Amino acid sequence: MEGLASLSAAIMLFSLLMYLMLDGTDLGVGMLFFWIKAEEPRRRMAHSILPIWDANETWLVLLAGGMLALFPGIYARVLSLLYIPVFMMLLSLVLRAMALEYRSSASARIRALLDVILPLASGLAAFSQGACAGTMVSRFLLNNPASWFDIFPVLCGLGLMSIYLLLGCGWIRWRIGEAVEKQAGHLSGYFFILCCLLCLAVMLLEPLPWRLGWQYTAGKALSLIILLLLLVLVILLRRGRGLLQLIATLAFMTAIVLLLATGFYGLSANNLMSLTDMGSSKTTQSVVLIGSAVIIPLTLAYHTWVFWVFRGKVL
Repeated sequence: MEGLASLSAAIMLFSLLMYLMLDGTDLGVGMLFFWIKAEEPRRRMAHSILPIWDANETWLVLLAGGMLALFPGIYARVLSLLYIPVFMMLLSLVLRAMALEYRSSASARIRALLDVILPLASGLAAFSQGACAGTMVSRFLLNNPASWFDIFPVLCGLGLMSIYLLLGCGWIRWRIGEAVEKQAGHLSGYFFILCCLLCLAVMLLEPLPWRLGWQYTAGKALSLIILLLLLVLVILLRRGRGLLQLIATLAFMTAIVLLLATGFYGLSANNLMSLTDMGSSKTTQSVVLIGSAVIIPLTLAYHTWVFWVFRGKVL
């Protein structure tokens, strides 16, 4: 049963990573409307994510549905603890979708309003996700009765916003090119510095999650990979292409999430938080995992096809 629970947790972690990488980039592009004011770059930015944003949110649906089916105990605790930021996130995602879908057909006056809603909704969604993550780390790893608006969750929310903004800069440098290259390059440097400062603040404020991860060989390797990727990003921000910046930032975010997941695994291995006790029955997990073996490859195939079709520059 423990092996089945670990496999279920791995499926949830994969869905989480896919959502963070894909829709996180979309949210970063949306937040960049705060800084990029010209209409033509904004139009191209919106069109670059318009064909893919809804498909990217598929992973959020899979994550929520999978957690309900596979780990109802964790699902109940998370929602009872985080219903306010979760509601904020879902409302923001709806508003983001409305702004994206109606922007091209709206009048100039309505478009100006949607161009305010889009970055605000994207920023609130990103902050809510980071605050949820920070609250879960505080409760499950640190046994700290923190609220989602305490300093640690707030710093996590701001940190995730800075990473998403860095992803967004890499995306528009790759997909749009010269029209935003110079401005996105400058913004990337500022967001990178902000991201490093916030990550350092989070680690100093609550060092236990990183210590738990460091106990394992995988955690040590991930820590070294994070440091290496920071150096790579410094080089790419100075002379690299947008696509390489995007890939390096995605890898950096993935390594941080995996390091935190290693800490959670250590918590479970030490019987401080049993995945088996919080998981559903063996039959339920088996059925859901079989379904996931069909749905996840199909979703990946669809994403691959969409990205291939819309791989060129946005004109």
